[in-house]
Formats: sequence, C-alpha cells, structure tokens
Amino acid sequence: MEKGFPGFRIIQSHMEIFALALLSSFILTLICGKILIPILHRLKFGQQVRTDGPQEHLKKQGTPTMGGLIFILPIALLSFVFTEGNIAFTLVCVLMTVGFGAIGFIDDYIKVVKKRSLGLKAYQKIVLQFLLSLIFALYAYFTLGSRIHIPFSINEIDLGGWYVPFIVFAVVAMVNSTNLTDGIDGLLSSVSLVCMCSISAILFLLIFVLEQYGSTTELEQYINLFRFGGIVMGGCMGFLIYNANPAKVFMGDCGSMALGGAITAVCVLMRMPLTLVIVGFIFIIEAVSDILQVASFKLRHKRLFRMAPIHHHFELGGMKENQVVTMFTIVQGILALVAMISVLPLLA
Repeated sequence: MEKGFPGFRIIQSHMEIFALALLSSFILTLICGKILIPILHRLKFGQQVRTDGPQEHLKKQGTPTMGGLIFILPIALLSFVFTEGNIAFTLVCVLMTVGFGAIGFIDDYIKVVKKRSLGLKAYQKIVLQFLLSLIFALYAYFTLGSRIHIPFSINEIDLGGWYVPFIVFAVVAMVNSTNLTDGIDGLLSSVSLVCMCSISAILFLLIFVLEQYGSTTELEQYINLFRFGGIVMGGCMGFLIYNANPAKVFMGDCGSMALGGAITAVCVLMRMPLTLVIVGFIFIIEAVSDILQVASFKLRHKRLFRMAPIHHHFELGGMKENQVVTMFTIVQGILALVAMISVLPLLA
C-alpha cells in the first residue's frame, strides 16, 4: 500500500496511538511497581506458600502479593485517556478488569490477614464471579444480540436464549483458568501478554475491514478495544519486570482474575467468544489438568500428574521455572498465529 494512499495514513495513525498507549501503560506500571512494592513489604502482605507444592517454592514465602494493583491501576486510568468517541466498550472492559480484580483483592486480603494459602471460600468466590459475569452477559446480549462468530469461517451462529448462560460460563471459566495459571514466576504475565497481542492483531484486522464497510459507532468501539488491548499488553510487560524469575512480587488473585476478566471481555465484545478456545487454550489446559487430577484422585485414588495445574507437573519433572515459562509462551505464540488465521475469512 502506498504511503500517499489515505488508508495507509489511517492505519499508521491507529498503530501510532496503539504504540503510545502500550508504552504509556508500560512506563506507568513500572512507576506503580516502584511505589507499591515497598508499601506491600511494609504492610507485610506476603505470599503464603503451599507446603505440599514444589520445595523450590518454599523460598518464596513472604514475597509480596496483591501485585496485580501495579498494572490494574494504569489500565483503569489510561483506558479512558486513550478512548475516543463512544466509551461504552472501554467502560465495560475496565469494569470487568477492576471488578474481577476486586474479587481477587478480597481473596488475597483474607489470605494475607489470616496467613493461610486459601482465601474466600469456593462458593463465595463463585457467587461473586457469577453475579459480575451475569451482569456482563446481559449487557452483551442486549447490546450485541445473541449471534457469535465461528472461527475459520465468515459464518455466525445465533445462540438465542442460550447466549447469556454461555457467556456466563465462558467468563467464569476463563477467570478461574487464568487464576490457576498464575503458579510460577512470570507465567501468567508472559502468556497473557502474547494472548492479548493476538487479540489486538485480530482487532486491527477487523478495524481495517470496518474502515471500509462498518458503521462509525462500531468502528469507534473496535478502535477503543484495540487501544485497550495495547494498554493491557503494556501493563503485562511492565509487571514482568518485577514478576520474572526470581519474582519481586506476585500478582495474586487480584491480578490473575483481572487479566481473565479483561481478555474475556474483549473477545465477547468482538462477538468472538469462541476465539477464547484458541487464544485461551493454555488457560483451559491448566484448568482441565486441575479438574482431571481431582477427579482421578477421588475416583481412582491415583494422580494423573505429579502435581496440578500442569505447569507444576513439568516443574516436578525436573524443568526450571524459566524453562516452563518459555515453553508455555512459545505454545501461546503458536496459538496466537492460529487465532489470527481463524479470522482471515472475514477479510476476503
């Protein structure tokens, strides 16, 4: 495409603002880390490590947790700084991020105050997640309708009355799956970064189509989602500086649930919740491995894995934390390419 062509200038403008949003989020997250990590130390908000986990993790006892605040705050602030036109989708994404982050914060706070590895009771956590997911699903239903895109095609399927329960299930499942993935230094940060990168790439492709055929309102919403994706990426990158092995801080449930809420919200608002199966496959595998482990032990009194979720299985098999993170991130990169390929029929 020639540089004099108007379409090139529009694309260049989107990319420049996206890059600025990402960089701003990265820098602000670094600043928040410098401020909040010493505060978490002084408050003695240290991680309680499971004694039945990998023995290498015992040395992490006392490492500050609730570090998700380090990137949640920049995401919430910058999302509105970089929003233009209709702010509805941006507001929903921020509320999903902060809302699930708040549930996780309560969970983390109980763990820290009572000095135990478990926080909220399971039913308390599920009820709160269900309520927030239901509100979001109803909003999506009345705003977008019940049709969702089928990957690798130009077709859509109308879920009708099943749309709301399907979205509620998808949100709750993804939020808990990202929570389970946050088990070793830098894992969730790295995988989420690549995951949101692929979602942002898909949004960019859709914006290119909407520039030619879409309505102004729809285009504005997708542009704002695209910028939100860049902001989340910047937050993950900044947090990785502190969270990479050996971690100076853990994101805690407030961070892992916030990322799950952000990723799911964007995919649903794109009308592509089925794409979550691709971009979120790592998270799904982590959750399924945990479910299978529990089921196998209760039914057969035998374990399928050395330890679940599955990243611990690889750890106990002799892999270093950095090796597990690298392996998972590479797989996530492959899934990202598959996800981008899945939307190419829409460009035809």
